[in-house]
Amino acid sequence: MAVLTVSRRLLLQGTAALAGLAALGLRAHAAGGGRLVVAADSEPKNLNPAIVASNGVFFVASKVIEPLAEASYTGENGLAPRLALSWEGSSDGLSVTFHLRPGVTWHDGKPFTSADVAFSALQVWKPLQNLGRTIFADLTAVDTPDPLTAVFRFSQPTPIQLIRNALPAVTAVLPRHLYEGTDIATNPANVQLVGTGPYKFAEYKPGQYYRLTRNDAYWDTGKPALEEIVFRVLPDRAGAGAALEADEIQLAAFSAVPLADLARIAKVPGIKVIPEGYEGLTYQLVVEINHRRKELADLKVRQAIAHAIDRTYVVDTIFLGYATASTGPVPKNASEFYTADVETYPFDVARANALLDEAGYARGANGVRFSLKLLPAPYFNETRQFGDYLKQALAAIGIDAQLVNNDAAAHIKAVYTDHAFDLAVAPPVFRGDPAISTTILVKSGLPAGVPFSNQGGFVSAEIDAVIAQAARTVDTGARTQLYKTFQKLVAADLPLINVAEWGFITVARDTVENVASNPRWAVSNWSDTALKG
Repeated sequence: MAVLTVSRRLLLQGTAALAGLAALGLRAHAAGGGRLVVAADSEPKNLNPAIVASNGVFFVASKVIEPLAEASYTGENGLAPRLALSWEGSSDGLSVTFHLRPGVTWHDGKPFTSADVAFSALQVWKPLQNLGRTIFADLTAVDTPDPLTAVFRFSQPTPIQLIRNALPAVTAVLPRHLYEGTDIATNPANVQLVGTGPYKFAEYKPGQYYRLTRNDAYWDTGKPALEEIVFRVLPDRAGAGAALEADEIQLAAFSAVPLADLARIAKVPGIKVIPEGYEGLTYQLVVEINHRRKELADLKVRQAIAHAIDRTYVVDTIFLGYATASTGPVPKNASEFYTADVETYPFDVARANALLDEAGYARGANGVRFSLKLLPAPYFNETRQFGDYLKQALAAIGIDAQLVNNDAAAHIKAVYTDHAFDLAVAPPVFRGDPAISTTILVKSGLPAGVPFSNQGGFVSAEIDAVIAQAARTVDTGARTQLYKTFQKLVAADLPLINVAEWGFITVARDTVENVASNPRWAVSNWSDTALKG
């Protein structure tokens, strides 16, 4: 009976989703019709990727607004040119010169020039963007000797390796003529996007869809192949799967179809499951630790918790094999930086109990050593499921974990502003370089209220010194070695515990061509994506 009830619920959800599409006149065209209908499980109100560098924003906006370069499986240094054709850094690390693509126009017909790049860098990326504040902290000027050259000037040595790795995520270029002299944060163009990309922003219906249309003046001749892309708001994953099976939508990215459904849906005629295309968007499952708590300030306690986690179980049962066990703060697929030469903590309940005994935390009469408040991040099913698992794993070593499940806003406030947690489950993203969204997780001295940062009070002068040195090291080999040292120190000190790393899954009709053509495909411009005729 339970199975029948669940199946009926899924059918009703799927039927409702399909009816919504049909009522809007947005049923997917037949193959070759030129309209790609895509599931979107979130609905950003600010679509400007130059301000909010996040995957939810990139998913829609990357088709309209382009960066200087994009990730590539085959390009030099893993990059493919977009608005910049080439770039080089000075030997002293104080300047980077970009040579821009000629013949590019904004969607309103104005020419794209180096003035747009200079404005975006100085007025948006550096002061406003969540990631750009770090990358461009020492940017003091952008010279524009001609319309196709932009020279970035830095007050302190800034590694070209960092700038290069950051290009896809932090350099979305905005039209200066629409933003200059306005309140950038509230400019209507943050929603009614104007870019240089293969698609133009057409309309947004709250709670229903975003619609993009072909840019016939796109600089890459012959692209895009599609006439339209419609991002249909389908927050319920069961609804996305049902819509795919009925051919009412043609693509669902970012694991919009639940992992538990993949084996079944992969057998449906006309549907393909694609794990590639997320290598540049690696998510990491970590346990954040509040070091203000006396017990957690003890390294032996942190080591015990690390030994209590069965990473194989997490990968196989929670992620159904669509993940990899972690060794440290840099994921294994980041081959430029990753090292396996770090201290590891194999699953060993006996060792974990022995460490807690050595630390002086004996079991009470009820078998409990002490209690902790555990806050799983609510963003993914997997982070919530891991919270349930971690509670059980800690119980096996005498730690009573009290689960606190919050919505996203309450979770962020509790962990990153109020510090009202002992342990938290987080899914930070590795964005191609440890200086982007990785070192911030362990660097000390950050003010309260900075999301996805070290708000656990951990302080290590040695780790901070390595982070600071890497930020100023221009030599690529030396900088890479510093980050290998960084991994060793983090794995030894355990400011947090890295558990697993994963990408997402795309499910698409087999009429959709050129899916996963680069390591950030879901958040790239889809200029080569097409429908079979």
